[in-house]
Amino acid sequence: MRDDDRGAGAATRITPDAWLAARAALKDTCDRFTALAGGCDPQAMATAEWTVMDTAAHVTVIAWLYTARMVSDDTPLPVPGMAEHILATTVENIHAGLNIQMNRGYSERRPDEVLGKLDSAIDEILRLSADSDPAATASWLGGSRLPLAGFVAHLTNELLVHGRDIARGVHAPWRIPQRYAALFFELFLVDIIRNGLGTLLDDDRPVRQGRIAVEFHSAYTRPVTLVLTDGQVSAEEPSRHTDVRVWFEPATLDLVLFHRITRTRAAMSGSLRVWGRRPWLLAPFLRKVRLP
Repeated sequence: MRDDDRGAGAATRITPDAWLAARAALKDTCDRFTALAGGCDPQAMATAEWTVMDTAAHVTVIAWLYTARMVSDDTPLPVPGMAEHILATTVENIHAGLNIQMNRGYSERRPDEVLGKLDSAIDEILRLSADSDPAATASWLGGSRLPLAGFVAHLTNELLVHGRDIARGVHAPWRIPQRYAALFFELFLVDIIRNGLGTLLDDDRPVRQGRIAVEFHSAYTRPVTLVLTDGQVSAEEPSRHTDVRVWFEPATLDLVLFHRITRTRAAMSGSLRVWGRRPWLLAPFLRKVRLP
C-alpha cells in the first residue's frame, strides 16, 4: 500500500463548541444521576456485584481524582496510593486492580455523603477547568495522555453507563442522549488515541501483524478512521484504504464497547451497521481496541 493511500492523521475533535457542550453535559448528567441514586434504595443491587451506593461511590471517587488532573500532573491525588495503580492499569487488569483499590480508598457509602461529594467534585472540576485549554493533556491510565475535554467526556460517560446500571437494577427510566455519547466517542476515544495510549491496551496475546482500518460514521460525529497496525492504534482522517465501515448510533456503540449489550443485539436493532471490503476484520480490531 502506498503512503498516499493512507489518511492524514486525524485532527482533534476538540472545538470551543464541543468544550462548552461537554461541560454542560457533565453538569446535566450529574444532576440526573444524583436524583436517580438518591431516590432509590441504596442497598438495591445495580449489578451482580455492586449495590446502588457502591456504584455511586465508584463514579464519585473518579470525579474526586479528576479534580487533581484539572490542575496538573503534579498535583497530589486526593486518594492516597492511587498514582502507582493508575500508571500500572490496563484494560486487562482494571477490574482486579484499580477498581478494587478505588473502593478501598473511598469506603464511604452513606448516600448523602457520597452524592454530596460527587456533586461538589464535579462543581470543582468545572470551576478549575473554566479558563483552561481543553486540549491540554494530563496523565491517565497506563501512562496514556488524555486532554481535559476527554476527562470531562469520560466522567460524563461513567455517569451515563453506571446510571443505566442503577436504573435497570431498580426498574427506573434512564436515557443516554446521543449527543452526550458522541462527545465521549470524539473527545475521549479519538483524542486519547491521538495523544498516546501508553500501555493501556497492553495484553499477553500475540500481536496481530498487518493493518486494519475501520471508518466510523454517525449523524452526531465527524467521520474518522481508527487504525490498528502491528498492535499499535492510531487515528486518521478517512481515505480510500478502509477495510471496514461502521455506522452507529453513539449511545448504542457506547453500550457495546462497555459490554452492556452485544454487537448482535445492536445490529438487529439497526443501531449498528457494518460493511466494507473486509468486514470480518472488525472482530480482531475490537479484540485489541477495547474498553473494560
